[in-house]
Amino acid sequence: MNKGLIGSPSFCPAQHVSFLGGEGSVTSFKYEAETWFYIIEMMPGPEPDFGRVGGETAILLSEADLHAV
Repeated sequence: MNKGLIGSPSFCPAQHVSFLGGEGSVTSFKYEAETWFYIIEMMPGPEPDFGRVGGETAILLSEADLHAV
C-alpha cells in the first residue's frame, strides 16, 4: 500500500457527528480497507430509574455513515 495516496480523515477527535440512529463524538479513527473508520461514543440518554449500570455505547462506523453537526 502506498501511504502517500491516503486522503486525510474528514473528522477529528472530539468532533460532534450524527449518523442514522443518533449522535456522538469521535474518540478515535483509523484507515483500513481503503476507507476511514471512526469510533463514536454516543451521547448518553436520560438516566433510567435504576441508575446507570455501565459505560455508554461506542460504535465503529465508516466515514460514509457520518455527518458533521
